[in-house]
Amino acid sequence: MPSTFANEAVQRSVTILENSRIARDTFRLRLEAPEMARKIRPGQFVMVRPGLAMDPLLGRPFALYDVVRNSSDEAFAIDVVYLVVGRGTQALSQRTPGEKISIWGPLGNGFQEPVEGPLAFVAGGIGQTPFLALARWWSGQAEYAGIRFPETKSQRIRLYYGVRSSELLAGMDDFCETGIEIQIATDDGSVGHHGYVTPLFMADLRRGRRPSRTIGCGPQPMLSSLAKLAIAEGLDCDLSLENHMACGFGACFSCVTPILQDDGSSDLRRVCVDGPIFQARRVVIP
Repeated sequence: MPSTFANEAVQRSVTILENSRIARDTFRLRLEAPEMARKIRPGQFVMVRPGLAMDPLLGRPFALYDVVRNSSDEAFAIDVVYLVVGRGTQALSQRTPGEKISIWGPLGNGFQEPVEGPLAFVAGGIGQTPFLALARWWSGQAEYAGIRFPETKSQRIRLYYGVRSSELLAGMDDFCETGIEIQIATDDGSVGHHGYVTPLFMADLRRGRRPSRTIGCGPQPMLSSLAKLAIAEGLDCDLSLENHMACGFGACFSCVTPILQDDGSSDLRRVCVDGPIFQARRVVIP
């Protein structure tokens, strides 16, 4: 797909409506941004600077968690979910409702039309964040970017969600409300499967639970493992990459990743404008 997704982006000073802790070191940020809420689609992201000043200078990329609608079903706000890991997200966690921050978006290619049959979402760490809106969109429960798909209540969606500890599980109530079947893996064994999330997904494949499409989002080692599994099993698989970004619209080239071309060669692509969604078979696996 062409690198033109940033052409639709806008930069705005927006009001914080909510900034609530939903798990250990994890917050849901709700921003009053009607224009963006009407345009953004699942899989796209926004860049957020935790204030209106220039310190920190760089924004942080956050995937769309969901679009918020009023009683008239009009989109007026967006939700993102973030993990506090550094100075920028620490500053963001201290912002309160009514304060203004700077954001720009929507950015990235986002997801396209759904396929028929069961779906598998594989998430690690904070990688579950794109999947709430995507599940609601593809199952016909909600409209995004002016597009609403036919409702498919019979379509089974499974979320395989891996975190270090049960204290980091975020958004479980939201996912349950969509009807998603959730399977959990924890590194410390505090809940669910004791170990990584990819073997949990593989075990279901061995039991014959083969999805029509698999989507992965999470840290690079998990995505590498998932991509290798998908290629070996012949799965239709997309990856939402989490490369570090500085600008979000393709100017700085800080987020480049090697992507396989049709002739078998690889070429560096900017994740912010060529992605973040790529076919697993196209991603060069380290």
